[in-house]
Amino acid sequence: MSDLSKVPVTIVTGFLGAGKTTLINHLIRESGGRRLAVVVNEFGTLGVDGDILKGCAIPDCPAENIVELANGCICCTVADDFIPTVETLLALDPRPDHILIETSGLALPKPLLKAFDWPAIRSRITVDGVITLADAEAVAAGRFAPDLTALDAQRASDPSIDHETPLSEVFEDQLACADMVLLTKCDLAGPDGIAAARAVIAAETRKPLPVVEMVDGVIDPRVVLGIGAAAEDDIAGRPSHHDGEDEHEHDDFDSVVVDFGEIAAPDDLAKRIETLGQGGDVLRVKGYAAVAGKPMRLLVQAVGARVRTHYDRPWRGDEPRRTRLVVIAERDRLDPTAIRAALTV
Repeated sequence: MSDLSKVPVTIVTGFLGAGKTTLINHLIRESGGRRLAVVVNEFGTLGVDGDILKGCAIPDCPAENIVELANGCICCTVADDFIPTVETLLALDPRPDHILIETSGLALPKPLLKAFDWPAIRSRITVDGVITLADAEAVAAGRFAPDLTALDAQRASDPSIDHETPLSEVFEDQLACADMVLLTKCDLAGPDGIAAARAVIAAETRKPLPVVEMVDGVIDPRVVLGIGAAAEDDIAGRPSHHDGEDEHEHDDFDSVVVDFGEIAAPDDLAKRIETLGQGGDVLRVKGYAAVAGKPMRLLVQAVGARVRTHYDRPWRGDEPRRTRLVVIAERDRLDPTAIRAALTV
């Protein structure tokens, strides 16, 4: 790559728990000799995804090429955080061949896409593609909205009223900005769920989009890298619910960090998280747990009532053996006291 050529950037977006970090982990490991850099944006102060990816660093994507921006949406803090971060990555020697940007699950991709028009970076990078991940099982069940059946019934009874929720708007904006949709966790959805998810996506998109099925983040990098979309030149063709607004906020969502000591039984913690998710108020739980007598750290990932755990790495000698979980919910449904009690009692 010559110094005069633009560095391609792939934006990886998608709703909470869709599998963005798992995909980027796979792309790092299967880089095909590309020198990669990664920007990962978290919602909330507890960084989880960036730590996971740094643990997967390889020579073509060393830890210093992986930058985490926590507690602030990069599309809302362009001048302060995003532009300087991109400039730092472009100044690396050797310079990255490709930059991956993982947005938070609540991010609207279009404001971020507009940032690539900034003079400081426009001549040096191009948006190779916007990849939107959609959880097949969740989409098929309408989990991006609190109660899709009730919404449809209300629309049918009074079509003049817009009953869309913030969650559905996030989902629709992520699809509207996409060059490709990756349908994830297809093994959990099954054939009927996959068909239902495809139907939902087709109904929500204004233009035909390639939809590719995927399990555990495994996909040939050639499918998602090298699209050549130059998406920064096609902003007008990617409609958003927030078009015409100077900025957008994430006041509809909030998070709380629950911090406590070692746990005795991982199954008990998983059950508590599952019960919490069954109430419908909690969207996402992620973090780490310290299990008594275990030298390995337990990674916790949950979407609604679906909980997954596994031991990811040994505890380092310089870090406290603590359990730390970030819980994300719609603001008017977040009850920090009840959440802490549910997870720690």
